[in-house]
Amino acid sequence: MTDGQSQESFRYRIRREASGALAFVKRHWTEKRWLRWVSYAAGAALLALLALWMVLARDLPDAESLVGYETPLPSVVRGIDGEIVHSYARERRVQLQYEDYPPQLIEAFLAAEDKTFFSHGGVDFTGTLNAVFDYATKFGSGQRAVGGSTITQQVAKNLLLGDEYSVTRKLKEMVLARRIEAVLTKEEILTLYLNEIPLGRRSFGVQAAARAYFDKDVADLDLNEMAFLAILPKAPERYGREANEQAALDRRNFVLSQMVANDFVSAGAAQAARSTPLGLVNQRSQRSADAGYFLEEVRRQLMARFGETAEDGENSVYAGGLWVRTSLDMEMQDAARDALRTGLLRYHAGRGWGGPIATVNPDDGDMVRQLASSTLSINYENWRVGVVTERSGSQATIAFADGESGPLVGMPNAVAVGDVIVVAPSGSNWAVRTVPEAQGGIVVQDAQMGRVYAMQGGFDSRLGSFNRATQAKRQPGSTIKPFVYATGLDNGMTPATQIDNGRYCYYQGSRYGEKCFRGGRSGQYPLRYGLEQSQNVMTVQVAMTAGMPNVVKQIDALGIGQYDPYPAFALGAGETTVMKMVAAYGALANHGRFNQPTVIDYVQDRRGKVIWRADNRDCEGCNMAEWDGQPMPRLGLKGEQVMDARTAFQTMHMLRGVVQRGTATTLNSIDLPLFGKTGTTTGPKDVWFVGGTQDIVAGAYVGFDQPRNMGGYAQGGTIAAPIIKDLIRGSRDLWSDRAAVAPAGVRMVRIDRRTGKRVFDAWPSGDDKAAVIWETFKPDTEPPRATAADEIASKRAEILELIRKARASTAASRRTATTSAPARAEEPAESFAEEQGGIY
Repeated sequence: MTDGQSQESFRYRIRREASGALAFVKRHWTEKRWLRWVSYAAGAALLALLALWMVLARDLPDAESLVGYETPLPSVVRGIDGEIVHSYARERRVQLQYEDYPPQLIEAFLAAEDKTFFSHGGVDFTGTLNAVFDYATKFGSGQRAVGGSTITQQVAKNLLLGDEYSVTRKLKEMVLARRIEAVLTKEEILTLYLNEIPLGRRSFGVQAAARAYFDKDVADLDLNEMAFLAILPKAPERYGREANEQAALDRRNFVLSQMVANDFVSAGAAQAARSTPLGLVNQRSQRSADAGYFLEEVRRQLMARFGETAEDGENSVYAGGLWVRTSLDMEMQDAARDALRTGLLRYHAGRGWGGPIATVNPDDGDMVRQLASSTLSINYENWRVGVVTERSGSQATIAFADGESGPLVGMPNAVAVGDVIVVAPSGSNWAVRTVPEAQGGIVVQDAQMGRVYAMQGGFDSRLGSFNRATQAKRQPGSTIKPFVYATGLDNGMTPATQIDNGRYCYYQGSRYGEKCFRGGRSGQYPLRYGLEQSQNVMTVQVAMTAGMPNVVKQIDALGIGQYDPYPAFALGAGETTVMKMVAAYGALANHGRFNQPTVIDYVQDRRGKVIWRADNRDCEGCNMAEWDGQPMPRLGLKGEQVMDARTAFQTMHMLRGVVQRGTATTLNSIDLPLFGKTGTTTGPKDVWFVGGTQDIVAGAYVGFDQPRNMGGYAQGGTIAAPIIKDLIRGSRDLWSDRAAVAPAGVRMVRIDRRTGKRVFDAWPSGDDKAAVIWETFKPDTEPPRATAADEIASKRAEILELIRKARASTAASRRTATTSAPARAEEPAESFAEEQGGIY
């Protein structure tokens, strides 16, 4: 019989049997009551199943969505050397591939959760019947029945349904499990499970849990540790607690016995694993750099660009799994942090206790719990943050967020219950320490590229997130003056131009009247002297001569701020930030090219594709398949040319004198070609220093958050400049002693720095206070051997000499005539020209 004949015979038999059954029903329908009842029941059951199916399947998520499912992953931050310095995570998550998980770890989870995983189709009916029986026996008792869920069902619950405890959810879970098995392979399902399963301690996925419980990666786990992780899906918050250690041991050992029963491990290996303690760790190894202000600035910029959560986009900060390369240099960051802290403590020395850093209300309940929820802490020496829970006379108790407590001694009278304070060990007691009330900020930047190497926005970011390096708007004081003098250089002046330092007045209009500035040493001085010695009158003279509109335009071009064209802004009356001032000084070191400061170099998505970068320069020819014989391609210049390169170098060269013999001589002992400028605002309320080398620039300020007088002795040269000095000492190997390179068109000329006159018969020496120095000039602006003032003085002397000769001749003639002429009134002793001091 052929295949066609066989199929036709089979179809004939089916039709015959169906016809016979239909005839039987017709024949007995009216006679057999039981047949009608069975038919009605079957129909009702069928309709009920259909209705239940429609209810369950109507709003079920699409299992196809798991095909391209992306695990929500935290973003990982790397420093300038590529090492991980931090991660932005609200949950601990790490995504691995199936091949990354050790086979024995997979077997531990199969033994604990679903030993028939590779043979069932999504639902284990035996396990389901057991779960139904357990549910029935516990119904109404308040106890939760065992789940009976396969690994596939758990994936459906965790990723698509949620953790609702109901029969309906369990039925939906079973339907979805079958659908998932139809669209994903077993390995893909298991990978989703191992990456997503919640395992306690804010850990999702096995790798994250391995770090949280054992401070290890999955590849380094021992058998006993693998078995422990496998017990966590049942009750993660229970088994991970120290109080439930025995229950965890019993469950772990049960999993080990199941692994033996399923031939996953040998009995000897399992016995050895049973004999080991749990070995849970409470403190993970430090994986976050102490750079809170820097990292918070990175987070803020990432959130502004990519969003915060998965709802904001696929590359969000807390779900996108970004890889972020930053310019953070940890050696420089540590030096900047320590330098600022030392400077703040140095200023605060002798001022007494500054008060609590916060307070909690005893009436609001457990003060220790309130402290723990505040997240306040400190990372300085052996200092700790605690709350005063009791005080009676000179006796008090301090408690910490971890529950530890102890006696507090030697406390100020102002300490009260509820005060959150900083303390340090003192024998078996605790003694009060003071966080400086004056705060400040410091920024270190690559002068040529704008990359920020370090940033510290206060004493400790754990005490408050306000970043004084980027958010505190302060008056820059005299640190603004270099850009005033640069504007003068762009408008016909030179470093040797003579400026009057006596008194300068100008009319501000009918509303404000006349404003006068008075100087220090009156007289005429070269432009350089005004900048080195921070002379206000000379600065205003330069600003008004060059034009205040030109000055504020230059300041705006450098990103410092937008100011009105009034002379007060030439002396630092506007507001800006440390970050902006450092970037502006970077343009001076970079031959007038301004780079916006950046903390992020580039961002990659979870697959490694670069989705954003700070440096967008193109390199034409860099990816040629073969060398074309031409010179090696190079990237173009970075940044925007906002100042004449020669002007920028002249200004920087004059600022070198500020360190050598001006207001920042405290830095001169460092063997580096440093330039910079101090600043002290009215009050003084803020003190500054900004400067560096042609490669690295840094800036710092110190002041109170609510500006007030810091004391008459406070100056940029005595408070802020030493902070930069400590910074450089702490990171000396990162600073190059290479001399600054001048741009094309700059001429070095020997001059007398006191008079600005050109010198031909002497050479500059190594003495910073020497009279003869090298000065920078643009072509055809060098001072002649004799200046215009010299020529005027010479002409004046020549005229006076002629007058004297004329007078002498007239007197002789008069004496000759006295014998024949009557006496006349005596002539004036001096001419008008002599009375007025010469010819004008």
